Amino acid sequence: MDNPINTVSAGFSASPTSGLPPYLKKGDKIAITCPAKKLPKPMTDAIALLESWGLEVVLGETVNASYYQFAGDDDLRAQDLQRFIDDDSIKAIIAARGGYGAIRMIDKVNFGRFTQHPKWLIGFSDITVLHTHIFANYGVQGIHGQMPVNIPDASARSLETLRKALFGEGLTYEFKSHALNRSGKSTGILVGGNLSLLIAVSGSISDIDYDNKILFIEDVGEYLYALDRMLRSLKRAGKLSKLTGLIVGGFSDIKDNDIPFGQTVPEIIMEIVKEYNYPVCFDFPAGHIPDNCSLILGRLVNLLVQQQQVSVKF
Repeated sequence: MDNPINTVSAGFSASPTSGLPPYLKKGDKIAITCPAKKLPKPMTDAIALLESWGLEVVLGETVNASYYQFAGDDDLRAQDLQRFIDDDSIKAIIAARGGYGAIRMIDKVNFGRFTQHPKWLIGFSDITVLHTHIFANYGVQGIHGQMPVNIPDASARSLETLRKALFGEGLTYEFKSHALNRSGKSTGILVGGNLSLLIAVSGSISDIDYDNKILFIEDVGEYLYALDRMLRSLKRAGKLSKLTGLIVGGFSDIKDNDIPFGQTVPEIIMEIVKEYNYPVCFDFPAGHIPDNCSLILGRLVNLLVQQQQVSVKF
């Protein structure tokens, strides 16, 4: 029997352009900085791509810096981000890569200028810390999308969605429905990112309000039991009960123990949210995958999950 279509709406009115940084245009400057792990090689492909879009690329000091596994020490990485936040000629800041490190330097950054002149922050994975922080504290949208270190292996579609997001062109996704999806229709502000980082910022100044939101999650390299634990932590904190929708992206390179956990990622998730009635979809093309399509976090989104197809429209 087909699942009925449940309709869930946010309990508040929200403008789709609330906290919207200015879209880019040809000739604008975009800065590349490394708030986390150091780069393994030059970003030749990424610079060429951004320049082909008509953008002027400005490289931060962290691009060539090294301090243990990081792109410079915490102070340098914070100063590099601060420089580009405070420079009004820089219209967007893209993190060169993720890894680990943003949570070590985020509290050293002063976002005062950012509140007056918001600009696009782009990245995913460890950069989830920056996305949650700017939305929780300043209501500013950010782009969960490909980073320079990933561009050589990125799909053409994912790169085109990044260009569209930056230049203000419409983003709509349609893809085949997963067998364990829960059908429904909902509207809400999109929040989320890397599941491990959502747990890491929980209870901090960078934590987000999940109520009446559509949550996106993805992760890489985790154990099945750890995913179960993290999701149950969110549930016990009351963060999953008042969502209006759940979008599950790539869960890549997931590991299991010698004694198998016994459930797949979709099975784990559906067991945890089984008593809620909002729509749930799996296999959204975003995360640690080549086809990491762009999502605008903090933006109002329409989610339609049907038996055969899923639609996500910004």
